[in-house]
Amino acid sequence: MRKLVERELTPEGPRRTSEGRGKHRSVTVNLGESPIAWLHSRGHLSDRLFQAGEQLRNDYERAQLSANLTMRWDPVRIKTGNRGSSEAGLTSSEKQVAAKQRFDGALAEAGKGLDDVLWRVVCAGEGLPQAEKALGWPARSGKLVLQLALERVADFYRIM
Repeated sequence: MRKLVERELTPEGPRRTSEGRGKHRSVTVNLGESPIAWLHSRGHLSDRLFQAGEQLRNDYERAQLSANLTMRWDPVRIKTGNRGSSEAGLTSSEKQVAAKQRFDGALAEAGKGLDDVLWRVVCAGEGLPQAEKALGWPARSGKLVLQLALERVADFYRIM
């Protein structure tokens, strides 16, 4: 989904532009793009690391680990013959539990100290500068740490 917004460039990074300011440089930002998709599209993450991040985010969403704001009104689904899937024949609850186990396993494989940046950037969709600030890390250190964490996650998911 594309959601384009103009942001003013500041020494701290992009911020929302406001009316009545002088001439400043600005940039168009796609708020619908995930931080790892942004890094991948600019050559900072390899295809392997991007796929690992997407798989981790997919398991996070399938396990329904994010906060729910309201009651779910999804219709009851009737099983169809999805025989090609590794989760064929599982109930939705069993699929959710399996995704949670994969997610927990991937974070455990990344290890302590790397799981926090994975969750913030890949699952919560925080940008690297915000994650670095929240974790108390020096500026521009997050990309290297994220790459190390995604390498371990790629090994966990057996992504070549």
